[in-house]
Amino acid sequence: MQDYLSIEPLTQAAFAPFGDVIEADPARMRLINGGNTERFHALFAPEAAGENARVIVNLFRGQPRAFPYPVDMMERHPFGSQSFSPLSGRPFLVVVSEDEDGRPGRPRVFFARADQGVNYRRNTWHHPLMSLGGVSDFLVVDREGAENNLEEFFYDIPYLIAEPKP
Repeated sequence: MQDYLSIEPLTQAAFAPFGDVIEADPARMRLINGGNTERFHALFAPEAAGENARVIVNLFRGQPRAFPYPVDMMERHPFGSQSFSPLSGRPFLVVVSEDEDGRPGRPRVFFARADQGVNYRRNTWHHPLMSLGGVSDFLVVDREGAENNLEEFFYDIPYLIAEPKP
């Protein structure tokens, strides 16, 4: 029997154990440039640890996923955080898991609106990018350094995600 995962709305409170939601939060807004610009300040703090580590900015172009989608693996980055901010005006799915003795537990799935991004903290189990509805570009902030910053885990029995309904 297949185990389907429910899809939750992405909120700061629900996502807090895994990282930060990147969105225009009115509580973080300050006016700058003579009052002509709203700055949403300090939405997340990138992490970069290790030898010659530095924070880098990338563009990822994600292909849309087909549903039902099997979640058969998770990954994490032990030396740095990783953020995804959509640029193509499309929502996406965010799949994360608590760590259970060095391996991911049951995944949680969040529906990220087109105006929300996420920042996964160091060592947060997550599924690779899950674009919806078409090819989508994302601004990605992560770490570059000497150490291998990728750990993968493959589930014996995949979890399934049904077609998201916005």
